[in-house]
Amino acid sequence: MARILTVWVLTRALLLLCVFHVLTAPGPDVTSDVSVIYQGWYEVLRTGTFPLDDVTWQYPPAAALAVLSPALLPFLDYASAFFVLAFLADAAVGWMLLYAGRRPGTSYRGLWVWVVGVPLLGPTVYARYDMMVTAVAVAALLAGARHPRTLGVLAGFGALLKVWPVLLLAGVPRGRATRRSWAAAAGTAFGVTLVFLVAMPGALAFLTFQRERGTEVESLGALVLHAGRHLGWQGEVRLNYGSVEFLGPYVPLVSAAAQLLSAAALSWLIAWRLYARAWSASTLADAAFVAVLLFTVTSRVISPQYMVWLVGVAAVCLVFRTSRMELPVGLLLVATFVTFLEFPVWFSHVVASDPLGVTLLLVRNGLLVAAALLACRALWRQTVAEREQEPVPGPEPVSPAPSGDTCASAP
Repeated sequence: MARILTVWVLTRALLLLCVFHVLTAPGPDVTSDVSVIYQGWYEVLRTGTFPLDDVTWQYPPAAALAVLSPALLPFLDYASAFFVLAFLADAAVGWMLLYAGRRPGTSYRGLWVWVVGVPLLGPTVYARYDMMVTAVAVAALLAGARHPRTLGVLAGFGALLKVWPVLLLAGVPRGRATRRSWAAAAGTAFGVTLVFLVAMPGALAFLTFQRERGTEVESLGALVLHAGRHLGWQGEVRLNYGSVEFLGPYVPLVSAAAQLLSAAALSWLIAWRLYARAWSASTLADAAFVAVLLFTVTSRVISPQYMVWLVGVAAVCLVFRTSRMELPVGLLLVATFVTFLEFPVWFSHVVASDPLGVTLLLVRNGLLVAAALLACRALWRQTVAEREQEPVPGPEPVSPAPSGDTCASAP
């Protein structure tokens, strides 16, 4: 335990020194999103309305709470307060994993994944509100095994922070647990949305702000367009809707292909739920990890902060000794570090589609694809295939008759 605490303190101190600019991380300043974009939204949100004229606001209504949260620390400037709150969310996740690791059938493997995995992403991890969303998701998964309604409430609220926590419900056992958790999630999402609709104009404006999006340069589909730039493709790379995207011929086709892959991922998850027969203590978290991995890999946007979600869910998986996600989680941790190398360290090379940038994306996205496929296989084997291979119980064996009743001794 002393080693875990030492690593946590050293790595978190390094992250804080970077976001507070005591130390300078290589590459562009990743904290500008907080000091410029988030703070700009904060000034609008505090007036009682959503940023109706800002197409970069593409988040569900409860995201306003994360953007407004620095008001809880009025003695600090906005950016400093945000970094402190992100740090506290990180600490809260660590505490939850530590507490969970003390229960029977669990271990501190999940805590190690979190302690080591978070700093691999660099200072970006404290410069986005995804850390706060991940804390809600981790709490939901750890509560879910015993309290399906609590899982549902937290997943529903998390979905209104950044949509993806709805995927946490993928692995809930069929039957009463599913009814309770899914109903609680739907009720929470509806209730919170209704409150925002009544209280603040523009709560659902984000739904119309993504119609003209391209394909983000770090996504899996973008690799086709990176290659196309070397073959005469007449598109461009520019800042669009808050991210660096490809725009031009065939981009809509690449985006449509990504959506088809997401539909295929959803179909696989539905098939898994229909065929799964055995749920272990880790199945809820394992299925959530698979779901988040699949939809991250197939998304037309794979922003660096998305890795925080995966590290958080992966950490919950390995809390449980029954989980078989060790190899996919290992690949994820390597992919997280490669993500730090491609953003922010060598992001200019990614934007330029030069050999270094394309190689980094090939490695990072290749690791994520491999992790997703291996995680799918592990989940299927543990919950479907091995169950199908169990011998079917036959009729009770008939006890042999006493020797006095055998045919040979009969009169």
